[in-house]
Amino acid sequence: MKIGILTSGGDVPGLNACIKAIVEGAEKNGWEAVGIKRGWKGLLDYNPDGNPELNRSLSTPLHSSELRGIENIGGTFLHTSRYNPVQIDEAFLPEFLKGNVPASKFKKGSFDCTDHILKILDLMEIDALVPIGGDGSLRFAAHLTQQGFPVISIPKTMDNDVNGTDYCIGFSTCVTRCVDSINKIRSTAASHERIAIIELFGRHSGEPALLSGHIASADRVLIPEVPIDLNHFSDLIIADRVRNTNNYAVAVVAEGATLKDGNNVYQGKKDQYGNDKLGGIGDLIYEDLRKNHKVSVLTQPLAYLLRSGEPDALDKLVAGNFGAMAVQQIEKNNFGKMTAIIDGNYELASNDCVLTPQENLIVSNVYDVDNYRPDIKNILGRPMYL
Repeated sequence: MKIGILTSGGDVPGLNACIKAIVEGAEKNGWEAVGIKRGWKGLLDYNPDGNPELNRSLSTPLHSSELRGIENIGGTFLHTSRYNPVQIDEAFLPEFLKGNVPASKFKKGSFDCTDHILKILDLMEIDALVPIGGDGSLRFAAHLTQQGFPVISIPKTMDNDVNGTDYCIGFSTCVTRCVDSINKIRSTAASHERIAIIELFGRHSGEPALLSGHIASADRVLIPEVPIDLNHFSDLIIADRVRNTNNYAVAVVAEGATLKDGNNVYQGKKDQYGNDKLGGIGDLIYEDLRKNHKVSVLTQPLAYLLRSGEPDALDKLVAGNFGAMAVQQIEKNNFGKMTAIIDGNYELASNDCVLTPQENLIVSNVYDVDNYRPDIKNILGRPMYL
């Protein structure tokens, strides 16, 4: 048995701990483990008729003796990329595939490299694949299951928004870092008597911003699920500053938050999925407060600081357990599954759960829509992370 392991999408703390657990489990069974470099791109770039040395560089044999202490290091030593091989824009296709792959039925103007990926997995003699990724990455994993390839998926994302699980690797560390950063920025906001606008990750899900703002006692929290009336928000946050004896206020905003009757704010760039890159809602709010309300403001996007560095204890624990679960399912030939935490228990979900529309926060349970702040109305029976 040869197990292929890859990490795809944005990096999060805990990925290396998960890889190590899979390798250790494989060795106990006498199996080989091979790491596929740069996520789905490592398989995409493999040219059967190309340079053998280049092809060999796209993967690496994995041995637990070489991974001692790797669980304490952030990121992924296998590297990662943001690709969905079922819908690749032509600009991101390797040259040898241009003109040799069909058009995608999932996205107009893109190409479907599924047959190429399956061919490469066969050439590499991979018997089972364990992709560790977010909702975008794991959609292709579910697609491979539909093609009959043995897959066990593992969810990771700072947004904690993969369908089918209450928890994803990386989320606890993200929230912990957010709270720490908010509290550090608070001292500068207080010193200069300013309103601080802190922008966090969160394309579709406001969970990281909401929980971080709630724990750090931010005055206001803006989330993608609730469009912002900018004038109303400005009145609220200015009043918060006035009420504070130290004459400052703190607002947390998710990068995917939108204005009422407006659209997302983008950087003017696209990723390999063809998605526009979010970023800039904090600057937009900053400019409005400064120019239209004449108040002193600072803005700070936390960005990649939240996904770098050592994972916290919970992410090490969950990552290791998810890796061990994946091996246990391979032992049983129980493929097409995704490791999950459901109602506080380690469980399995069908890995096609990511193909359904993303489930958002139940806003009525956790958020005061009129005042743009967390309001946890019903805790009983909710997941640990609400």
